[in-house]
Amino acid sequence: MIAIDSFAYSNNLKTVHPTEKLLFAMITMVVCLTAPAVITPLIVLALMAGGIVIKAGIPARVFVKLMLVPLSFLLISVLTIAFSVSTNPAGFWLAQTVNGLTIGMRYPDLITAVNLFLRSLGAVSCLYFIALTTPLTELIAVLHKMKVPFIITELMVLIYRFIFVFMETATTIRRAQFSRSGYVSKKSSFRSMSRLFSALFGKVFVKSQELFNAMAARCYTGEINVLTKKRPVSLKNYLIITGLEIPLILLNLLWR
Repeated sequence: MIAIDSFAYSNNLKTVHPTEKLLFAMITMVVCLTAPAVITPLIVLALMAGGIVIKAGIPARVFVKLMLVPLSFLLISVLTIAFSVSTNPAGFWLAQTVNGLTIGMRYPDLITAVNLFLRSLGAVSCLYFIALTTPLTELIAVLHKMKVPFIITELMVLIYRFIFVFMETATTIRRAQFSRSGYVSKKSSFRSMSRLFSALFGKVFVKSQELFNAMAARCYTGEINVLTKKRPVSLKNYLIITGLEIPLILLNLLWR
């Protein structure tokens, strides 16, 4: 997450207006999620990979490493869709019968699982495009212009902030445990891990109180206001977005 935040402030698209990047990613994600065929999510995935790696200048290894994070969850989800268990072996494309139970996959279920897998990857790549190219403060400014309630944007800021607090505190505690041989065996590893969680809860609670006191000292009135740079609105970028989205929409309509 720390790497994601640093790339958001230092990529080649940092001077592009955040509304343009948000509009491009959101429309593309909707098109990807409503795609009836596998070709559209593949195009979306390639499009976002090109935008992140080529246009934004973020290393390809970073993008690949981030895409591997949801891969395990997606694989578990699609496997439960692709495979079925039944007492009737009829209709299975690939199957194995054990003690009267047939375990295998049907062709329509396999196609559904593949579509779901690719749609999810395409949608995740759209979210990574926003996270890697747009700082949170600029996203909050755009949401304020869209009249999103302040309670939602404040929760976003606080949750985002405490992700870093959790990581920093957990890393410090774990480093101290390693220096005291806290993970030399399986038994000591479980004991150290339980102590890490209990200590983490207490320290983060204290840090949350400190954060609230710091906000109150700075005249916090219930709204978190952020300062952002004014970015120029580019008609060229809107034309590019239109030129990219219309073929994807037409592809969905024709394939349907």
